[in-house]
Amino acid sequence: MNKNTFSFHNYEEFKSKINEFEIDIPLTDDISILKSEIKIENTAIPNRLCIQPMEGCDSELDGSPGPLTFRKYERFAKGGSGIIWVEATAVETGGKAGPRQLHINKKSAPNFKKLAEIIKKKSQNYKGKKQNPFLVLQLTHSGRYSKPKGKPMPIIFHHSPYLDTLHKIDSNYPLITDSELDELQGKYIVAAKLAQKCGYNAIDIKSCHGYLLHEILTAHTRQGSKYGGSFENRTRFLTELIKKIKKEVPGIIITTRVNIYDAIPFPYGWGVSKKRSCEPDLKEPLALIQILKKLGIKIINIAIGNPYYNPHIERPYDSSPSEKIYNERHPLEIIAQNIKLTTEIAHKNPELAVINTSMTWLREFLPNVAAGMIKKGICHFVGLGRMAIAYPDFANDILSDRKLDAKKICITCSSCSQIMRDGGKVGCVIRDAKIYGPIFKKCRKASPVDGV
Repeated sequence: MNKNTFSFHNYEEFKSKINEFEIDIPLTDDISILKSEIKIENTAIPNRLCIQPMEGCDSELDGSPGPLTFRKYERFAKGGSGIIWVEATAVETGGKAGPRQLHINKKSAPNFKKLAEIIKKKSQNYKGKKQNPFLVLQLTHSGRYSKPKGKPMPIIFHHSPYLDTLHKIDSNYPLITDSELDELQGKYIVAAKLAQKCGYNAIDIKSCHGYLLHEILTAHTRQGSKYGGSFENRTRFLTELIKKIKKEVPGIIITTRVNIYDAIPFPYGWGVSKKRSCEPDLKEPLALIQILKKLGIKIINIAIGNPYYNPHIERPYDSSPSEKIYNERHPLEIIAQNIKLTTEIAHKNPELAVINTSMTWLREFLPNVAAGMIKKGICHFVGLGRMAIAYPDFANDILSDRKLDAKKICITCSSCSQIMRDGGKVGCVIRDAKIYGPIFKKCRKASPVDGV
């Protein structure tokens, strides 16, 4: 049972708890900075709120956006966020996290174009006027979490005693080869070309949350591979891929959602101390970011932890249907740590636009923290995932100076994550109960998978 739940009755109680813990969570009563425009590579972004990529598992079997996908993104568009980061989209069938994961290919591309057009057409700001959100398509290969036919078909780059044990992967399970990775780069390039033709402002080369490209960054123990072992080798796939896309897809903005801290012990984690088990050490993430900047990357999206191993590290929550994984620390302490890590990234890279994460648990107080962070130069944008699923118009409510509606806000119950684990179509069971309540119940009954 989780004892560290959201239990604040007012803003004063919230501030009092922050003071009690003696942690640094910036606050401000003036949230007007969230309305301010910012430019990325000459593209204007209308405000500082970002919808994070959250897999909906609701595509058609050919990878095209399905009816619930279109519904979700139309609601996001009407909600007013300055950045809409379209969820993980596979670059090949074998890299899909499930049969219903988005997959951009020649057949599905027309529907990805339709999705981009609908988002642009329906987007409106808090004044009810049309706005142009910055539209990112996240490109991915699910790696060890691949389930293209609904059952595990992991593709791994190295063995991890933590993750292999969790997912029952044998120590003799084969590893993806360098030649296979070289071929995969070509598939990312094809996907990037399609994304550009479909009207997306940017592509995200997903490098987080334990998926394949992130796993390559963690592969300290992989020997005999040009992509494993040394820092130069482990960053080679991502940096080479960026160079190739920039050459072959001129004009597309490239970004990455990248882990900066895994909270998995060295030598199996990224951004962790070599001397102190899994304590943060951002030496390598910072070095990677320096390389990314030299390659022309202007914006990055911060990620932390692995949702299959330690979900609470990035998205603290009050409850979970399985009630198995909780951190002894209070969510505010976790959020403060993530703010500290983001601060280190941002302050050492002031010219780089940074998107923060881990904010949904803050509920009605998140605008005060978000604005406080931006004012202090900790980040340029604040990203929200679970909040957007529950409350797609959160941005317009914040920017119109209305308080967030307690009847629409995310309560961090983890039911959306549980639907994903159970193989269903993802949405808010509480705030969108008519559609997702029956899906949740059906999935729990059919596939009671533990964990969030």
